[in-house]
Amino acid sequence: MPLMFQTFNETTDRSFGPRHVPLIRKAMAEQGLDGLLVPHEDEHQNEYLPAANDRLAWATGFTGSAGAAVILKDKAAVFVDGRYTLQVRDQVDAAMFEIRDLVDGGVPAYLETAAGKGQVLGYDPRLHSPDALERLRAAAAKAGAELRPVDPNPLDLAWGAERPAQPKAPVVPQPLAQSGEDSADKRARVGKSVQAKGAEAAVLTAPSSIAWLFNVRGGDVIRSPLPLGQAILNSDGTARLFLDPDKVTEDLPAWLGNQVRLETPEDLPQALADLKGKKVLVDPGQSSAWYFEALKSAGAEVVRGDDPCALPRACKNKVELAGTTNAHIRDGAAISRFLYWLATDAQDNPPDEIEVVTRLEGFRAATGALKDLSFDTIAGAASNGAIVHYRPTERLNKRAEKGSLLLVDSGAQYLDGTTDITRTVAIGEPSAEMAERFTLVLKGHLALASIRFPPGTTGSALDVLARAPLWAQGLDYDHGTGHGVGVYLGVHEGPQRISKLPNFVALQPGMIVSNEPGYYKEGAYGIRIENLQYVTEATAISGGERPMHGFETLTLAPIDRRLIVVDLLTPAERAQMDAYHAKVLEKIGPLVEPHVRAWLEDVCAPL
Repeated sequence: MPLMFQTFNETTDRSFGPRHVPLIRKAMAEQGLDGLLVPHEDEHQNEYLPAANDRLAWATGFTGSAGAAVILKDKAAVFVDGRYTLQVRDQVDAAMFEIRDLVDGGVPAYLETAAGKGQVLGYDPRLHSPDALERLRAAAAKAGAELRPVDPNPLDLAWGAERPAQPKAPVVPQPLAQSGEDSADKRARVGKSVQAKGAEAAVLTAPSSIAWLFNVRGGDVIRSPLPLGQAILNSDGTARLFLDPDKVTEDLPAWLGNQVRLETPEDLPQALADLKGKKVLVDPGQSSAWYFEALKSAGAEVVRGDDPCALPRACKNKVELAGTTNAHIRDGAAISRFLYWLATDAQDNPPDEIEVVTRLEGFRAATGALKDLSFDTIAGAASNGAIVHYRPTERLNKRAEKGSLLLVDSGAQYLDGTTDITRTVAIGEPSAEMAERFTLVLKGHLALASIRFPPGTTGSALDVLARAPLWAQGLDYDHGTGHGVGVYLGVHEGPQRISKLPNFVALQPGMIVSNEPGYYKEGAYGIRIENLQYVTEATAISGGERPMHGFETLTLAPIDRRLIVVDLLTPAERAQMDAYHAKVLEKIGPLVEPHVRAWLEDVCAPL
């Protein structure tokens, strides 16, 4: 089973800061700057970045999917959230960077005390949203400093010839058999919503929105089939799409049709200038401050509002749901073969993390339908499982041990769907504490899978269901409970989520969310159980007065029953667990080899 996608060489190390920060400071000084703001986000506000745009990693060594840095003349700080508290200490030189919390105060709080009176701090307006920029500007002002836009970015100048080239992956059609709705119909529908918001056009910069709206896919963003580009959608459904000509395939113009004008990124400034006198919708959370300034300079009237593609993209149609259901069954068969290997051969000869990742990729590749991973596989043996976003490398690679837990969080990209699943498996005999805490996590997972809720309910209102069993024992986890997932798009997408953090977008039919509570004992082990599920139509409940939404589970693979303390489950929870395993056996059993099916019959038997 050959390794296909994931590599295990470390792309950064602790030397990045000491080597690169002096170069950045030199470029800062040449522009008369006393400091520079370095966000993780790129020009498209991506979470996962092409190598050419991973500025934070180059400056600091930190490779997580959320973070920031501030580089001043005499000091620097890097900011991460709770998922990365262990990773950042491993990757970043603590003598060069102060390590601070991204959420609790974050960069604004740091600027208020670290910036000096009269100092000038540079920022790249293509990398910051206008709302975030206002908070940063206010914080700098409290310290008596000012923010100044820079062009070119001094970090890019310091990076110089070593910087990778911008990606140029081909942009290809996504057929109607997978998308379920013609692009012209989508543009007309979204165009009406733009008009309803009082605008005549909308500027779109999110790669996922462009991919969805025009029914295209690309490969510019790691682990996501996304093209980098921009678009201007008019309220009548016509559009201008800006793509690098090197990425335009021969059949793409005909696929887009004559209502879409295909142009280059160099044409974008003039296209924005052409919007003079018009009301233009722009999302301040998705589009950088550069667009707002360009439109203002052009004499357009900016209408602030959510990306008009975000909500309709999140509400999957019947074709998309059917496709992703099939993708999850296919993926479930590959996962079940993998779990069989872990339950048999791997018990006698515990593998290391790299072998775990390689084996899993091989099982998925054997489907013949795998396009890519949906993210780098997390395979954490023993104490590495407590690092929430851990990724095995040759240096950190650990072998599983008897009496330990192995946490594997992985996903795949197929033409008809995107998967994301976490299973925690016992290697040898687990301790009583491991089983008890696994069962607490399972109880929260089951509660979130079975809840019925009225229209208008947000994910924030449901988050407590997954945490309540842990909270009752004085335990918790420092990450969200659920994120949106696309269909052959990004594994993380909004606007919906299930989290402690406030969210004002109601869960609606067709939205896919993850259900992934966890528990992490630093230095010992980690536990997470994750399935994907989608919101069902609101239906009546017998004897009830109001229709209620629910969730339909997509992910199908057994949960390690050796870690379940049955006595801690209620009769209803046992029945729910048995029903889930019965469905796994029904859907996956016919797809796997006889010996795997025999194993499935055993592990999916009633508790």
